[in-house]
Parts: sequence; C-alpha cells; structure tokens
Amino acid sequence: MTTLAHSSSAPRKSAETEMSLADVLSTELRAAGVRDFSVDDTDRAAYTTDASLFRLVPRAIVFPHDEADVSHTLAIVRRLGVPITSRGAGTSIAGNAIGTGIILDFSRHMNEVLALDPEAQSAWVQAGCIHAHLQAQARPHGLRFGPDPSTHTRCTIGGMIGNNACGPRALGYGRTGDNILALIVMLVDGTVVTLDDTDSSETFPRLQEVIGRELGTIRTNLGTFSRQVSGYGLESLLPENDFDLRRAFAGTEGTWGIVLAAKMRLVKDPTHTSAVVLGYEDMVAAAHDAPLLKGFPVAACEGLDSRMLDRVIETKGADAVPHLPEGGGWLVVELTGEDEAELVDETKRLIRESDALDSAVLGTRAAAEVWGIRADGAGLVSRTPDGRDAHAGWEDSAVPVEHLGDYLRDLMDLLTEHGLWGIPYGHFGDGCLHMRVDFPLEDPDGPEVMRTFMVAATKLVARYGGSVSGEHGDGRARSELLRLIYPPAVLDLFKEVKELFDPQFLLNPGVIVDPDALSESLRLTQLPLREELPGTLVMAYEGESAGFASAVHRCTGVGKCRADSADSGGVMCPSYQATRDERHSTRGRARVLQEMVSGDLLDSSWQSPEVADALDLCLSCKACGTECPTGTDMSTYKAEVLHQSYKGRLRPMKHYSLGFLPQLARVITPLAPVVNRVSGLPGLTTVAKKLAGIDVRRSIPQFASTTFRKWWTNTDSTAAEVGPSTNTREVILFADSWSNHFAPRILAAAVAVLERAGVTVRVIDQTVCCGLPLISTGQLDAAKANLGATISALDATGDVPIVGVEPSCLATLKDDSQKLLADEASARVASRVQTFAQYLLSVGAELPKLDGVEALVQPHCHQSAIFGTAADKELLARTGAASRFLGGCCGLAGNFGVEEGHYDTSVAVAEVALLPALRDREASLREQALVREASLREQATIRDQSANGEEEDRTKSEGADQTRVVLADGYSCRTQIADLSDAQGVSLPELLAWGWGLEPTR
Repeated sequence: MTTLAHSSSAPRKSAETEMSLADVLSTELRAAGVRDFSVDDTDRAAYTTDASLFRLVPRAIVFPHDEADVSHTLAIVRRLGVPITSRGAGTSIAGNAIGTGIILDFSRHMNEVLALDPEAQSAWVQAGCIHAHLQAQARPHGLRFGPDPSTHTRCTIGGMIGNNACGPRALGYGRTGDNILALIVMLVDGTVVTLDDTDSSETFPRLQEVIGRELGTIRTNLGTFSRQVSGYGLESLLPENDFDLRRAFAGTEGTWGIVLAAKMRLVKDPTHTSAVVLGYEDMVAAAHDAPLLKGFPVAACEGLDSRMLDRVIETKGADAVPHLPEGGGWLVVELTGEDEAELVDETKRLIRESDALDSAVLGTRAAAEVWGIRADGAGLVSRTPDGRDAHAGWEDSAVPVEHLGDYLRDLMDLLTEHGLWGIPYGHFGDGCLHMRVDFPLEDPDGPEVMRTFMVAATKLVARYGGSVSGEHGDGRARSELLRLIYPPAVLDLFKEVKELFDPQFLLNPGVIVDPDALSESLRLTQLPLREELPGTLVMAYEGESAGFASAVHRCTGVGKCRADSADSGGVMCPSYQATRDERHSTRGRARVLQEMVSGDLLDSSWQSPEVADALDLCLSCKACGTECPTGTDMSTYKAEVLHQSYKGRLRPMKHYSLGFLPQLARVITPLAPVVNRVSGLPGLTTVAKKLAGIDVRRSIPQFASTTFRKWWTNTDSTAAEVGPSTNTREVILFADSWSNHFAPRILAAAVAVLERAGVTVRVIDQTVCCGLPLISTGQLDAAKANLGATISALDATGDVPIVGVEPSCLATLKDDSQKLLADEASARVASRVQTFAQYLLSVGAELPKLDGVEALVQPHCHQSAIFGTAADKELLARTGAASRFLGGCCGLAGNFGVEEGHYDTSVAVAEVALLPALRDREASLREQALVREASLREQATIRDQSANGEEEDRTKSEGADQTRVVLADGYSCRTQIADLSDAQGVSLPELLAWGWGLEPTR
C-alpha cells in the first residue's frame, strides 16, 4: 500500500498531485449532497495526525450529519478507491485515526445521546458522542458509563469502541467492549446492520465458518487476560461466547466497518467510595504489590511516579499537588461499596496487608486532584528533566498483573541498556503500563533506535504472556509488532477476517492487517526538515533544541484543548468551545504550525495564509500554556508569527490603533471631555471604528478626566504633610495604563484598602506600560522596549512586593517578561509580582465583613493561567461573601473581541459560561424582586389587620435583600459584561473598599 512517509529519506508527494485529488473529492462530495466537508489546506494540516507520532495528509475531511452523509461518502470511496478512516476526538495515541484518504469526523454533528433508559440502565449514543456528555446525562439518574479513559472529557464513544478503550475503572467495570449492548454499523458496501445479543451467524455465515475452523487457534492465543487488546478480539466469536459480533467489533479500529451508533450499558454509581494512596520505594515495588488488589472491592488502581508530581509542581506550584505518603512511587486505589462501615474496614485491611512504606486515605478534594494529575499523565511525562521530548510508541503494553513487577523491572533495565529514558505509570491493577520514551527522533538514526527498542520490548512482553497494546489499540505504532507476539496462524486468521469485511482494504488501511512499518510516516524524523525560517526569533524558547520549530512540536495531540472544561474552572480552548472546529483548537493550530516548519503541505513561510487563518481566532488567553499537559503555549507562538510575518511590512490598522492605545491614551487624556463627547456621535464614531479596524458594535471606552497618576501626585504631597508613615509594610502598586486612563477609581480603591491594612503604598514614576497590546499584536520590538523600561523601573525599587489591579498586566510582568526579555531583571521582578488577593493574604490583612454579599466572579483568563484563583476564593470566603467562580474566557480577551471580524466569535465564547450565568443572575434578581413585592403586599395586609409590630419586623427581615455583584478584575472582562448585558462588573479592590466604607481620598 502507499503511504505518505514523513521521514528525511522518504520522497515527498507534490502538492499539485495532492490538490488534484482533493479537488476531485470536493466535486464528488458536493454532487452527492454531503453537507459538511473540507479540502482546505488548513483543515487538512490540522488533521495530519492525532495524538500519535505519525503524520499522514488526508485528501478531505467529512463531518457527517447522519447516516446518509456516511453512505454517500462511502459510495465515493468505493468508486474512487480512496481509503477512509473514522475519527472521534482524534486522541488515538497509536496512529489509529489518521489516513491518506477521507477522514470521517463524527464529533462535530453526530454527537448526541439519542435515548437514555434509567430502568434498563442503557443509552443509545451516536458515534461522536463525547464520553463526558454521556456521563452528564446519566449522572442525574445515579448512573454512569463504566470505562473512563484519561481523555474522558473529550474522547468519543465511537473512538472508545474502535480501540476497546478501558481507563482506570475498567478494573471494576470492564472494557468498552464488555459494555456494548448493541451496535449500528455501516459495512463497506453501504449495508447497515444492527448487532445485538441475537445470533449474528445467519447474517455473517462465512465469518462463522472461518471461526468454526479455527477454534483451537483462537482459544489458545486470544482472550488470555483482560488487557490483551492487540489484534482482533476473535474470542468473542467463540461458541461459548455466543458468536458475539458486537463485542468482537470493539478494538477493530475501524477496519471492519463504520460504527454509526451504539447502545451502551450503564451501571449504578457506587454509594460509597474510598481513595487510598500506598507509597513504595519505587514503581517496581508498587507493581509487585498490585496483585494484592484482587481480594478487595477495587474499582480502580493506578500507578503514579513521583516524577509526574514534580512536573506539576514545576509548572503550577506546590499548592497544585496534595500531600501524599512518602515514596518514589504510589498505587492510587479506589474502593467502592454499598456499606460505609464495611468499606472502611476493607480500606484498613488493604493498608494493613500491603507492603507499602506509607499510606494515606484521601478526602474528596485531594482524591479529585490526584485523579486529575493521573489523567494528565501522557502530557506530564512527554518531556525529560533536561527538556528532551519523550514519545508514544511503547506506551500501552500489558501483562497479566501477577507478572507486572518482574516485567516492569526488566523493562526499566531494557531502557537503560538502550540508553533511553521513560517514566512508568498506568493501570497497575490490571497489568497495563503506560510510558513515554525519549527516542531521539530528531537524529538521523532516531527511527532505527526506536525500532530496535520496540522489537526488544515486544519480545520481552511476549515472554511474560503479555500484549503490546492494553487499551490504545495497535494502530501504526504496534501493528507491525503483532508478528512477534502471535504465531503465523493467528496473523493469517486476522487477515482472512479482515478480507471478509473489507476485501479492497479501504477501511483504515495500514492498521492491524498488512500494517505500515512502525518507523514509517513519523512526523519527527528530523527537525526541522527544511531550511530554517528567516529572521531572528524574538521570544526565548527555553529548553527547545530548535527554538520555535521544536516548541510547536510540544503538542502531543492528547486533545485536552477540546474538552468542555468551563464547568470545572478551565479556560482552554475558548475558540474551539465557540466554533467546534479542530483548526481553532490549540492542537489544530499546533498541527498547522508543524506543517509550516517541518511539513510539505503548506508553504514554509511566516506569511503562510493557512497559518494566518489558523491563528486568527486564537484569543491569546494563555490557558494552553498551563492547562495543556505539554505546555503548548499558543499565545507566544502567535505573537512570534505575527512579529515575523509583518516585520518590515505595513500592518493592519488595528495593530496600530489597539497595539499603541496606551500610548495614544496619554496624548488623548488632556482632551478627555471633548473626546468623550465626540465618541458619542453615532456617525463619526462608526467611521472612526472602521478606520481603526474596530467592530462597529463595540463601545468606545470613556477616558478619565483625572488619571490615577494625576490624582496620586496631588494627594501624595498632601499625605506627606501628615508626617512619616508608621506602617512597617511596603508595596509597589503597579499603575497599569488601562486602569490609569480608563478606571482610576480601581487603583484609588486599592490604595485605600492597602493603607487601611497598614501598608505603605509606593507608585513608581513609570511612563510606559507593560506592552501587552503590542505583544498580542506581534509588535515585539516595540513591546520589548516598553516592557524593558518598565522592568528596569520596577527592578530599581528593591525587593518590595509588586501588586496591581489589572490581571493581564500583572501576568505580563510575571510571564511574558521572562520570554521577551529573558534576563535577570525580569526574573527578579517576576518573583515579586502578586495579585491583590495574594498580597492581602500574605500579610494577614484584616478583611471587611461581607456577609450577605453574593459574588458572581469572572476571573481574567491570564490570571487563571499565570496566578490561579485560589487566593481570590480564599479571600472572599474569609470575608463571608458567597462566591461562584466561572470557568471559560469572557471572550473579549484584550484587543481580540474588539477587532473587526471577531465580534461573533467573541460573543460565542461568552456564551460558553459568562452570558448564561449573567442571564441566570438576572432571572434570579427578577424572582427576588417578585418575592420582595409579595412580601410588601403581605406586610400591608398585616398592617390592615392591625398585626403587632413584632410580626411586621419579622416579615421585613425575611424580605431583606442580599447584595449581588458581578466581580471582574479584568478591564476587558468588565467591558464585555457591560457590552453584552445589563450588568456592571466591579473589581476586588472596589468591593473591599465598599466593605470597609472607604472613600479613596487618602
């Protein structure tokens, strides 16, 4: 078969040939009435890979709405002989969801829960239904879908069926295949069949004949232990298993047919759970203890290496990791039961009978944090301590659990023997081991190093009666290795069965049967593959061997950027949440950038139109830099691309008008009253917005007639006459340009609160801003000059803490300065920067009582990414205020939502979390008003009936209002709230000043 081999020695297909076939497919698909498809180079680039090492350029991507779209597409496939590959969320680690023909992406349209029957404990779902969506539908009924891969927030049920996915709780609930009640499948000839618990032999008599002939081969070699996922699960077709074709389909990786819908078994959520962590000297010792769990009511048991937690601490700080028992490796165990007392006893017995050095029973919050770290495992182990990439490939081996300890010991020795590195973790309870290995794929002999190790590791796992795949499928990573674990008779049987379903090998070819070589089509065989892009990089890419070119390859494709994370406080990736378009996810953009630096589909140019298209809707929210397990920092990459692509060229007007707005503000402020009046003239304002590249639906900010700096200068001299301060604490208040010119009241409120707390406030005489608008528009030379001057001024103030009121500007000082300046001064300043809440808590400041205040909080996305919101939550809790923190981005994101062409996306982003919450708040306020009105009528009735005063006072008390505020520290967040709702946002300093009854007059 032909593949697009992506290696330094492989010939590259011409773009002309690729586009010719793409054009033919476009014509055919349009004529057939397929409603949603793309042959656009940007989309094709985004779909060149999944979460694997492999790269295959598709000719077209189809997003089917229904069975008819799939049928029409499959007819074209048969007529033209073009291969077709089914895809869910594209989180396949073995290269199962990529191909050189048509990609069928079910996640965009065919993603619904069709029916859920609580009594029967079952649900019909479409192939593209996200696992987390099914869980959310089942949860109100006390039900859940049992298996839960680490990618459960974005993986699809169809994809899980394709790989026979498992996850941590497969130990308690079985694999995906064990939970299939029925399937609706389209075969390669377009026939649609329903596979359920009825006998399928009459529909597939040839298959039954083949199985009947090979019963001994199947019984001897297949189905020997729970995690034997390699190859086809033909053991399900044995007579003793009732020729169960629906379950045999699990793990076929789209090579037998196309799953359209599935009826899945649901199980009851356990009444009680207990989370135990057992600490061991190392991971080998932990693995040796795993067989102990067979005698306990265990739903999940995961192996966790201490080095994974080190990575979390490195990126998110020590507070992101709960306290765990002593040890270099842990078993994280979840026990379940219906009787709480019995579960407590079983938990104690497990600890007592284990060989652990130390142990701990986790509370609910700590357990959730540990499971979250485990879920991010693939990303956390994707880099070595010295910054080299660690890759998938040998990331899914499995052995019977009683052999896990010995196998892991020998595997670690094998790594050492080959001069390689890897961190083991995974589903230790049922013998499945995950690991990423630092194969030197950027070296000329890298693919051969990988192949040599993989062959040796396969022989090792075979000695222990194991499988090269435990839940991820074989894909392109391991299909070639099946010959080392199965005898020829099994491989011949796999091929014979494949040919019954797909005689022309159109369905996901290159996988399982007649496999591609494992070192073929690697996307990282040499980096970069072509001449370096022109220009000197401006941003510092610490730890990157090839700077920007290797940084964009950080993305391993785990797809966390596609998850609906707003409900849990996440932000990434707002543009994907708004558009549901892969090209507008962090992963999709990374793939396009990878093509630009080391592919052959796109032009190797900073001015690539496909790259500009992919980056256009990036909000530069910074969330991917910290929420992505691999730290794929798209806001930095976007700034670099914009800088390089416009260097020496005329830029769009919006770059000048918005990028230099802080500088313009200093010029305009003396004329503030006039400018504000003129900005209210509709016709003139519309023309001005169009000229400036601003969407006409956006409001123009009102300039303050008195800036904070002017107020500070006037009041500072007055304060000095009172005499020397008796305060023992001192802080630098960073007077950012936005607050100074547009919201000076917030800086003044901050001064009042800080001085009330006994802190001496200093404001530096700094005349330039942090440069964030220049960074986000890619004007990095000017940004570097602005930020450098600001850092120098702040660095000259000694070691005094630096606080501010605008989160985006603080994040620039904390984060961007170290990438753009990368010097000792920026590092010193960054170490001093704190949010307002962090500082108040650090000095033990007395806080006002805000009982009765309800705060709906929209954190700035830069604060969420760089500082987190823990301090704000703790501070508000201490005041007695009730708070609800929203996830997701507000959608304005600095200049993004203001720019022409971004308004609709900006609003769509706000619809993810902010606008629904504001509407709920408004409805609640209306309801509260109705209750108050009813209470007043009741009081009037009581008075008319001459009720006593005590009763009247009680009624008045019951009708008392609570104070409800929308708390938003970010200027852009408050602007978005004001533009799209009737609410007005207030900042934390304003709320605290109000609580103290302070007037910012000093």
